[in-house]
Amino acid sequence: MPITTRSYTDADLPHLQSALARWIQQAGDCGYYHVGNIAHRIYEGFSGAQPVNQLVHIWEEEAEIIGFTYSFVFGAAFFTFTCPRYRGTQVERAMLRAASATTRHFIQQNQHADAAVITDVYNCDHRRIALLTQLGFVHDRMWDYITEQSLARPLPTPIVPAGFEIRSATLADYAQLALIRNNAFNSAWTPAAYRDHVMRRPHYRPENEIVAVAPDGRLAAFTVIRLDPINKVGQFEPVGTHSDFRRLGLARAMMLHGLAQMQQQGMTRATVEHLAENVPARELYRSLGFQKKYETLGFKQVQPDAGRDG
Repeated sequence: MPITTRSYTDADLPHLQSALARWIQQAGDCGYYHVGNIAHRIYEGFSGAQPVNQLVHIWEEEAEIIGFTYSFVFGAAFFTFTCPRYRGTQVERAMLRAASATTRHFIQQNQHADAAVITDVYNCDHRRIALLTQLGFVHDRMWDYITEQSLARPLPTPIVPAGFEIRSATLADYAQLALIRNNAFNSAWTPAAYRDHVMRRPHYRPENEIVAVAPDGRLAAFTVIRLDPINKVGQFEPVGTHSDFRRLGLARAMMLHGLAQMQQQGMTRATVEHLAENVPARELYRSLGFQKKYETLGFKQVQPDAGRDG
Protein backbone atom coordinates (compact mmCIF):
# COMPACT_ATOMS: atom_id res chain seq x y z
CA MET A 1 0.00 0.00 0.00
CA PRO A 2 1.32 3.52 -0.74
CA ILE A 3 2.50 5.54 2.26
CA THR A 4 1.78 9.28 2.19
CA THR A 5 2.76 12.23 4.36
CA ARG A 6 0.75 15.34 5.13
CA SER A 7 0.68 18.28 7.53
CA TYR A 8 -1.17 18.25 10.83
CA THR A 9 -4.51 20.02 11.36
CA ASP A 10 -6.39 20.57 14.62
CA ALA A 11 -8.95 17.95 13.59
CA ASP A 12 -6.20 15.30 13.71
CA LEU A 13 -5.59 15.54 17.45
CA PRO A 14 -8.09 12.90 18.66
CA HIS A 15 -6.99 10.53 15.89
CA LEU A 16 -3.33 10.84 16.88
CA GLN A 17 -4.22 10.27 20.51
CA SER A 18 -6.28 7.19 19.66
CA ALA A 19 -3.55 5.79 17.40
CA LEU A 20 -0.80 6.24 20.00
CA ALA A 21 -2.95 4.67 22.74
CA ARG A 22 -3.56 1.62 20.52
CA TRP A 23 0.15 1.27 19.73
CA ILE A 24 0.98 1.30 23.44
CA GLN A 25 -1.78 -1.24 24.07
CA GLN A 26 -0.34 -3.52 21.38
CA ALA A 27 3.39 -3.17 21.99
CA GLY A 28 3.94 -1.63 25.43
CA ASP A 29 5.19 1.86 26.18
CA CYS A 30 8.91 1.47 25.40
CA GLY A 31 9.58 4.24 22.87
CA TYR A 32 6.15 5.84 23.16
CA TYR A 33 5.46 8.92 25.23
CA HIS A 34 2.21 9.28 27.14
CA VAL A 35 -0.81 10.11 24.99
CA GLY A 36 -1.24 13.40 26.86
CA ASN A 37 2.08 14.64 25.52
CA ILE A 38 0.62 15.07 22.04
CA ALA A 39 -1.57 18.05 22.87
CA HIS A 40 1.04 19.41 25.28
CA ARG A 41 3.76 19.34 22.64
CA ILE A 42 1.67 20.68 19.76
CA TYR A 43 -0.08 23.51 21.59
CA GLU A 44 2.47 24.44 24.24
CA GLY A 45 5.86 23.15 23.17
CA PHE A 46 6.81 24.96 19.97
CA SER A 47 8.52 28.31 19.92
CA GLY A 48 5.92 29.92 17.65
CA ALA A 49 8.51 30.81 15.02
CA GLN A 50 6.72 28.65 12.44
CA PRO A 51 3.10 27.49 12.08
CA VAL A 52 2.48 24.09 13.67
CA ASN A 53 1.39 22.57 10.36
CA GLN A 54 4.93 23.11 9.06
CA LEU A 55 6.43 21.23 12.01
CA VAL A 56 4.02 18.34 12.69
CA HIS A 57 3.53 15.71 9.99
CA ILE A 58 1.37 12.60 9.79
CA TRP A 59 2.26 9.43 7.91
CA GLU A 60 -0.59 7.31 6.59
CA GLU A 61 -1.10 4.06 4.76
CA GLU A 62 -4.40 4.52 3.02
CA ALA A 63 -6.64 5.85 5.85
CA GLU A 64 -4.55 4.47 8.72
CA ILE A 65 -2.14 6.64 10.72
CA ILE A 66 1.16 4.76 10.91
CA GLY A 67 3.37 7.51 12.35
CA PHE A 68 3.78 11.18 13.17
CA THR A 69 6.70 13.53 13.67
CA TYR A 70 7.52 16.81 15.40
CA SER A 71 10.32 18.94 13.95
CA PHE A 72 12.25 21.97 15.21
CA VAL A 73 11.26 21.45 18.87
CA PHE A 74 13.36 23.60 21.26
CA GLY A 75 14.86 25.11 18.13
CA ALA A 76 16.91 21.98 17.37
CA ALA A 77 15.10 18.72 18.22
CA PHE A 78 12.74 16.33 16.49
CA PHE A 79 10.62 13.42 17.75
CA THR A 80 9.19 10.51 15.77
CA PHE A 81 6.50 7.96 16.66
CA THR A 82 5.90 4.87 14.51
CA CYS A 83 3.26 2.15 14.72
CA PRO A 84 4.47 -1.23 16.03
CA ARG A 85 4.57 -3.08 12.71
CA TYR A 86 6.97 -0.55 11.19
CA ARG A 87 9.32 -0.17 14.17
CA GLY A 88 12.93 -0.80 13.15
CA THR A 89 12.10 -0.81 9.44
CA GLN A 90 12.98 1.40 6.49
CA VAL A 91 9.63 3.13 6.97
CA GLU A 92 10.66 4.30 10.44
CA ARG A 93 14.05 5.27 9.08
CA ALA A 94 12.34 7.40 6.41
CA MET A 95 10.32 9.16 9.14
CA LEU A 96 13.48 9.87 11.14
CA ARG A 97 15.26 11.15 8.05
CA ALA A 98 12.37 13.45 7.08
CA ALA A 99 11.96 14.93 10.56
CA SER A 100 15.69 15.51 10.98
CA ALA A 101 15.89 17.16 7.54
CA THR A 102 12.94 19.44 8.33
CA THR A 103 14.57 20.39 11.62
CA ARG A 104 17.87 21.14 9.90
CA HIS A 105 16.02 23.29 7.34
CA PHE A 106 14.45 25.46 10.03
CA ILE A 107 17.70 25.68 11.99
CA GLN A 108 19.36 27.11 8.91
CA GLN A 109 16.38 29.32 8.05
CA ASN A 110 16.53 30.82 11.54
CA GLN A 111 20.28 31.41 11.20
CA HIS A 112 21.35 28.93 13.87
CA ALA A 113 23.74 27.09 11.58
CA ASP A 114 25.99 26.03 14.45
CA ALA A 115 23.15 24.14 16.22
CA ALA A 116 23.18 20.35 15.89
CA VAL A 117 20.03 18.38 15.12
CA ILE A 118 19.09 16.40 18.23
CA THR A 119 16.52 13.87 19.35
CA ASP A 120 15.99 11.45 22.21
CA VAL A 121 15.40 7.72 22.49
CA TYR A 122 14.31 5.41 25.29
CA ASN A 123 17.20 3.37 26.69
CA CYS A 124 15.15 0.21 26.01
CA ASP A 125 14.57 1.07 22.34
CA HIS A 126 17.46 -0.69 20.62
CA ARG A 127 15.82 -0.60 17.19
CA ARG A 128 15.56 3.19 17.26
CA ILE A 129 19.14 3.51 18.50
CA ALA A 130 20.33 1.37 15.55
CA LEU A 131 18.44 3.51 13.03
CA LEU A 132 19.74 6.76 14.49
CA THR A 133 23.27 5.43 14.36
CA GLN A 134 22.81 4.63 10.67
CA LEU A 135 21.71 8.24 10.12
CA GLY A 136 24.85 9.71 11.67
CA PHE A 137 23.66 10.28 15.26
CA VAL A 138 25.70 9.59 18.39
CA HIS A 139 24.71 9.38 22.05
CA ASP A 140 25.37 12.83 23.49
CA ARG A 141 23.75 13.07 26.94
CA MET A 142 21.35 11.66 29.47
CA TRP A 143 18.06 13.49 29.03
CA ASP A 144 15.05 12.52 31.18
CA TYR A 145 13.99 9.97 33.74
CA ILE A 146 10.49 8.61 33.12
CA THR A 147 9.01 7.47 36.42
CA GLU A 148 5.85 5.55 37.27
CA GLN A 149 3.81 4.25 40.17
CA SER A 150 0.75 2.08 40.74
CA LEU A 151 -2.46 3.74 41.88
CA ALA A 152 -3.73 0.55 43.53
CA ARG A 153 -3.16 1.90 47.03
CA PRO A 154 -4.61 4.41 49.48
CA LEU A 155 -3.15 7.88 49.04
CA PRO A 156 -2.04 10.26 51.79
CA THR A 157 -4.22 13.30 52.40
CA PRO A 158 -2.62 16.46 50.93
CA ILE A 159 -1.23 18.85 53.53
CA VAL A 160 -1.81 22.42 52.36
CA PRO A 161 -0.03 25.34 54.10
CA ALA A 162 -2.30 27.64 56.09
CA GLY A 163 -4.11 30.15 53.90
CA PHE A 164 -3.41 28.30 50.63
CA GLU A 165 -6.04 26.54 48.53
CA ILE A 166 -5.78 23.70 46.00
CA ARG A 167 -8.41 23.84 43.25
CA SER A 168 -8.99 23.32 39.55
CA ALA A 169 -8.18 26.15 37.18
CA THR A 170 -10.88 28.21 35.48
CA LEU A 171 -10.77 30.11 32.22
CA ALA A 172 -10.61 33.31 34.26
CA ASP A 173 -7.12 32.25 35.46
CA TYR A 174 -5.56 32.63 32.01
CA ALA A 175 -3.40 35.69 32.79
CA GLN A 176 -1.95 34.21 35.96
CA LEU A 177 -1.42 30.82 34.31
CA ALA A 178 0.69 32.52 31.64
CA LEU A 179 2.69 34.43 34.25
CA ILE A 180 3.41 31.42 36.44
CA ARG A 181 4.59 29.37 33.46
CA ASN A 182 6.95 32.17 32.50
CA ASN A 183 8.34 32.29 36.04
CA ALA A 184 8.64 28.53 36.54
CA PHE A 185 10.04 27.62 33.11
CA ASN A 186 11.49 30.84 31.70
CA SER A 187 8.94 30.77 28.88
CA ALA A 188 7.39 33.78 27.16
CA TRP A 189 3.62 33.36 27.20
CA THR A 190 1.44 36.42 26.91
CA PRO A 191 -1.92 36.06 28.67
CA ALA A 192 -3.79 36.28 25.38
CA ALA A 193 -1.59 33.64 23.73
CA TYR A 194 -2.06 31.18 26.58
CA ARG A 195 -5.81 31.77 26.59
CA ASP A 196 -6.23 31.44 22.83
CA HIS A 197 -3.65 28.80 21.92
CA VAL A 198 -4.09 26.50 24.94
CA MET A 199 -7.22 27.13 26.99
CA ARG A 200 -9.56 27.73 24.07
CA ARG A 201 -8.47 24.60 22.20
CA PRO A 202 -10.90 21.66 22.14
CA HIS A 203 -8.48 19.39 24.05
CA TYR A 204 -8.20 21.67 27.09
CA ARG A 205 -10.01 20.66 30.28
CA PRO A 206 -9.71 23.28 33.04
CA GLU A 207 -10.70 20.71 35.65
CA ASN A 208 -7.47 18.83 34.83
CA GLU A 209 -5.26 21.85 35.48
CA ILE A 210 -4.65 22.01 39.22
CA VAL A 211 -3.49 25.22 40.91
CA ALA A 212 -2.35 26.23 44.37
CA VAL A 213 -3.65 29.68 45.30
CA ALA A 214 -1.75 31.85 47.79
CA PRO A 215 -3.49 33.82 50.55
CA ASP A 216 -3.10 37.01 48.48
CA GLY A 217 -4.89 35.39 45.50
CA ARG A 218 -1.85 34.76 43.35
CA LEU A 219 -1.33 31.40 41.69
CA ALA A 220 1.60 29.88 43.56
CA ALA A 221 1.94 26.52 41.77
CA PHE A 222 0.27 24.50 39.04
CA THR A 223 0.24 21.13 37.33
CA VAL A 224 -1.79 19.46 34.60
CA ILE A 225 -3.01 15.86 34.70
CA ARG A 226 -3.34 14.11 31.35
CA LEU A 227 -5.26 10.86 30.95
CA ASP A 228 -4.96 7.80 28.73
CA PRO A 229 -8.26 5.97 29.32
CA ILE A 230 -7.34 3.08 27.01
CA ASN A 231 -4.19 2.12 28.93
CA LYS A 232 -5.45 3.65 32.20
CA VAL A 233 -2.33 5.74 32.78
CA GLY A 234 -2.39 9.29 34.13
CA GLN A 235 0.45 11.75 33.58
CA PHE A 236 1.61 14.96 35.25
CA GLU A 237 2.96 17.41 32.66
CA PRO A 238 4.12 20.00 33.56
CA VAL A 239 4.63 20.65 37.31
CA GLY A 240 5.73 24.13 38.31
CA THR A 241 5.98 26.38 41.36
CA HIS A 242 6.46 30.16 41.32
CA SER A 243 9.87 31.16 42.70
CA ASP A 244 8.19 33.15 45.52
CA PHE A 245 6.50 30.01 46.90
CA ARG A 246 9.02 27.20 46.68
CA ARG A 247 9.84 24.79 49.54
CA LEU A 248 6.35 25.08 51.04
CA GLY A 249 5.14 21.63 49.97
CA LEU A 250 2.76 22.99 47.33
CA ALA A 251 3.88 20.72 44.49
CA ARG A 252 3.50 17.67 46.73
CA ALA A 253 0.00 18.73 47.81
CA MET A 254 -1.08 19.41 44.22
CA MET A 255 0.23 16.09 43.00
CA LEU A 256 -1.50 14.13 45.76
CA HIS A 257 -4.68 15.96 44.77
CA GLY A 258 -4.01 14.99 41.14
CA LEU A 259 -3.28 11.35 41.97
CA ALA A 260 -6.64 11.15 43.73
CA GLN A 261 -8.33 12.62 40.63
CA MET A 262 -6.60 10.02 38.48
CA GLN A 263 -7.88 7.23 40.72
CA GLN A 264 -11.40 8.64 40.56
CA GLN A 265 -11.23 8.67 36.75
CA GLY A 266 -10.18 5.01 36.54
CA MET A 267 -6.43 5.31 36.06
CA THR A 268 -4.40 2.41 37.47
CA ARG A 269 -0.92 3.92 37.01
CA ALA A 270 0.59 7.39 37.07
CA THR A 271 3.70 8.73 35.38
CA VAL A 272 5.85 11.84 35.48
CA GLU A 273 9.18 12.63 33.84
CA HIS A 274 11.94 15.04 34.72
CA LEU A 275 15.41 16.07 33.60
CA ALA A 276 17.93 13.57 34.88
CA GLU A 277 19.96 16.30 36.60
CA ASN A 278 16.95 17.84 38.36
CA VAL A 279 17.60 16.50 41.87
CA PRO A 280 14.76 18.38 43.66
CA ALA A 281 12.20 16.98 41.18
CA ARG A 282 13.66 13.49 41.49
CA GLU A 283 13.41 13.59 45.29
CA LEU A 284 9.87 15.00 45.25
CA TYR A 285 8.58 12.36 42.86
CA ARG A 286 10.36 9.57 44.71
CA SER A 287 8.76 10.72 47.97
CA LEU A 288 5.37 10.41 46.30
CA GLY A 289 6.02 6.81 45.26
CA PHE A 290 7.33 7.23 41.71
CA GLN A 291 10.14 4.94 40.59
CA LYS A 292 12.33 5.26 37.50
CA LYS A 293 11.09 3.06 34.65
CA TYR A 294 13.01 4.38 31.64
CA GLU A 295 15.75 6.82 30.77
CA THR A 296 15.71 8.92 27.62
CA LEU A 297 19.07 9.33 25.93
CA GLY A 298 19.95 12.42 23.93
CA PHE A 299 21.37 11.81 20.45
CA LYS A 300 23.10 14.42 18.27
CA GLN A 301 23.63 14.23 14.52
CA VAL A 302 27.35 14.59 13.89
CA GLN A 303 27.29 13.34 10.30
CA PRO A 304 24.27 14.65 8.36
CA ASP A 305 22.49 11.91 6.43
CA ALA A 306 23.10 12.05 2.72
CA GLY A 307 19.98 10.13 1.72
CA ARG A 308 21.59 6.71 1.32
CA ASP A 309 19.37 3.68 1.83
CA GLY A 310 22.05 1.29 3.10
